[in-house]
Amino acid sequence: MKKIIKIILLLALTFLFSIEEIIANEKIKIGLLVPLTGKNSEIGQSIIKSTRLAINKINNLSIEIIPRDTQSNPESTLKAAKELAKLDIKIIIGPVFNENLIYLDELTEITFLSLTNKNDNFSKNIINAGINATSQLNTIKKFLELKELEKTIFLTPNINYKNEIKKAIYASKIKIIKNYTYSTDPTKLTQQIEKITRYDIRKQNLKDEIVRLEKSNQNNKERLIERLKKRDTLGNVKFDSLIIADFDESLKSVTTSLLYTDISPKKKYFITLNQWFDKSLLKEASVQPLYFPSINKKNYEDFSAEYFENFNQYPNQLSFLSFDLIGLVYYLILQNNSIVDKKIFSKKTLFKGKIGIFEIKNNKINHILNFYKVENNDFRKIF
Repeated sequence: MKKIIKIILLLALTFLFSIEEIIANEKIKIGLLVPLTGKNSEIGQSIIKSTRLAINKINNLSIEIIPRDTQSNPESTLKAAKELAKLDIKIIIGPVFNENLIYLDELTEITFLSLTNKNDNFSKNIINAGINATSQLNTIKKFLELKELEKTIFLTPNINYKNEIKKAIYASKIKIIKNYTYSTDPTKLTQQIEKITRYDIRKQNLKDEIVRLEKSNQNNKERLIERLKKRDTLGNVKFDSLIIADFDESLKSVTTSLLYTDISPKKKYFITLNQWFDKSLLKEASVQPLYFPSINKKNYEDFSAEYFENFNQYPNQLSFLSFDLIGLVYYLILQNNSIVDKKIFSKKTLFKGKIGIFEIKNNKINHILNFYKVENNDFRKIF
């Protein structure tokens, strides 16, 4: 009887070890929806290379990344997603562009980690993992509180993401006096900035004060008049800081218009959104200091250097994000006892990646960002 029991136990243990070996050999399949052909193919290829770097870092042969081509088209994206669904894939990183999400609500059993930074999800099975406006405004809000700035205005260009900015202002509960919408047309921009800054009134104040002094009997009026003539305006504005939701040349047009209206970054805080350490900003000494929220600069530089070492080219910004998402998904699957399902995103979780800290809450991903200052030909970290 004892021999029979030993044989049964031995068979049971052998069975358990066999099951464990099968489980260990099972692939953790993660789908990847990116543009591999067409005008955006370079973006897709760069993302694939960055996911390859991430897999090498994790060093677990059970992880398998299966890419499919979206062709930057909603219909092609759905078709490619259905192909991945047939392979029993439950988590897909991508697609890249917001407009390619519109049909993916059909695939309710799959969770999509889209690389877009938009907050307007098309479906509960889509998590927008890009660095959204709310994450950025949460960081700016922290800076305003740190500096005790209570008179902030917002400048938003009249383009496609203006509604996204409005939603982010509401979601972050950032305190602002007013959100001004401006035209990006250079022929209209300066006139709009003049109105926002009360430029005509302040310029007239200066003329009036010079006239008043000229008619007065003040002993030192000549010296005062000479000093005033070196100024462009007289009188203050109603804000102590401003947030410009713009980028590239359009951002520079706004800051140039502000300088023209005698609003200096030396006296008022100029703050903008994530600039990805655009080196052209270093050359704009007249609009410094300039502040913005961003990913961790050192980590970004380290990743770029490693990417270049491996592929002899520099990555795009989405590559950096996709690198972190591979690590995030792998970490969450391990936390879920290696079970791959949508539940892994339902719990509030903090994950530290290359970009910084991801916060997963209510089926959404937000980024806890750093804050930087552009001044004296350098990007300096504030916090």
